Amino acid sequence: MTVEELVEEYSGMLFRICLIVAGNEWDAQDVIQDVFCRYIERAPDFCDREHERAWLIKVAVNRCRDIHRFRLRHPQADLDEISSYCELPERSEVLAALMNLPESLKSAIYLHYIEGYKTAEIADILGVSLNAVKKRLERGRKALKMTLSE
Repeated sequence: MTVEELVEEYSGMLFRICLIVAGNEWDAQDVIQDVFCRYIERAPDFCDREHERAWLIKVAVNRCRDIHRFRLRHPQADLDEISSYCELPERSEVLAALMNLPESLKSAIYLHYIEGYKTAEIADILGVSLNAVKKRLERGRKALKMTLSE
């Protein structure tokens, strides 16, 4: 069976499963794309069509669980919450100061204080050393302090 036939046959079923497990349409679409990419990369051999179907479902459900676990460990701010900060003048100054930082400092500050990543995780994400992350956090805090004290 070609990949196009596979996508046509199973995408609807996988979308419905992922929609229920993941809880939203965007994550469900991402998971389906990941599942078919893994299918293409690994090109597994299956005994029959039922085995192939079960593999696709299992990979989709596991990927949905991965996304759910990630969201539990790394809570994200709701867009409504962020906009509510801008309504208060003292907080909008902090957000404006954060947005004016250089990209390297801004990303380290954002990942650490807003997304809740640890410094080692930030080092992996940004592809820099642990000491570089610590220095960027230090410089970012100093820059924010100077900007806000003015």
